Amino acid sequence: MEVIAISSIVTGTGSFLPETRLTNQMLTEKVNTSDEWIVQHTGIRERRIAVHMSALDIALPAAKEALHEAGKSPEDIDLIIACTVTPDSFTPSLSCKLQAALGMSHAFAFDLSAACSGFVYASDVADSFLRCGKAKCVLIVCAEVLSHLIDYTDRTVCCLFGDGAGAAIYEWSDAEEGILATYMRADGTKGDALLAKAFPAEDPLKEQRETKYNHYLYMDGHAVFRFTARAVPDAIDGVLKKAGMDISQIDWIVPHQANARILDMVTRRYGLPKEKVFSNLELVGNTSSASIPICLDEMRRRSLLQHGQTAIFVGFGGGLTYGAVLIRM
Repeated sequence: MEVIAISSIVTGTGSFLPETRLTNQMLTEKVNTSDEWIVQHTGIRERRIAVHMSALDIALPAAKEALHEAGKSPEDIDLIIACTVTPDSFTPSLSCKLQAALGMSHAFAFDLSAACSGFVYASDVADSFLRCGKAKCVLIVCAEVLSHLIDYTDRTVCCLFGDGAGAAIYEWSDAEEGILATYMRADGTKGDALLAKAFPAEDPLKEQRETKYNHYLYMDGHAVFRFTARAVPDAIDGVLKKAGMDISQIDWIVPHQANARILDMVTRRYGLPKEKVFSNLELVGNTSSASIPICLDEMRRRSLLQHGQTAIFVGFGGGLTYGAVLIRM
């Protein structure tokens, strides 16, 4: 009996960036910094901010774009995976809100929390559902309103982060393309290097409970960079080994858009021309889980990703988590 190989292919992408631009010059009015310092240390010139918009508000247009490009109706979706560290509510989840708003009555839905690695983690999960036959069409939506977590008097974080959403649809196929290999890892021992608290630890039965606590994002930049310098090559080398390929066979590296110095590190480490490491960091900033799918959508719309090309998508960040997905487009 002939065995048919199942692949998980990308058939549609979408993205959404809020209209409001927060430039470096605008930040100089809030914190002691300069455009020159920010560009030199991060490579970022501006980022988008969701003014009076929720995670659902920015997730919906990205999801609708992906559906339109894939030529799918809401009834075609079997599974919705939403990635966010800035949900509008703990329950209902963002994925369930999307399911209701999009009328995907046949889909089951859940949220996945892996911060900046969210899209690669979700891609691995979607691939597993598709390969085992429990789904035929999966919608992934990553949406972040990180401005809700940012202290705009803290120079270590306010320069880096922006808001945005990205989406992708994976379908099963017997073509020799799609996801070729995945590699997922985590290091929770260093999790406090990138921290956003939820509820304080306190006595819930106490009459006078503490109600004030710092919910702003904290980052130990040096610790995160040291982690990234190890994690990114480990993810790239790991996914290449699993696929039985080497870096010379890869057309694109698409890293999470965290910092220009990290992108430069990838370029130098593998001796790649800068043109092979995609970046939109300068005008978008760090959008956590939305970063990679925003890049993927932009690359597809600009016809940078050609049929038959191979790309490694590398995520790394809060948790601390990291991973990579190798896809033949």
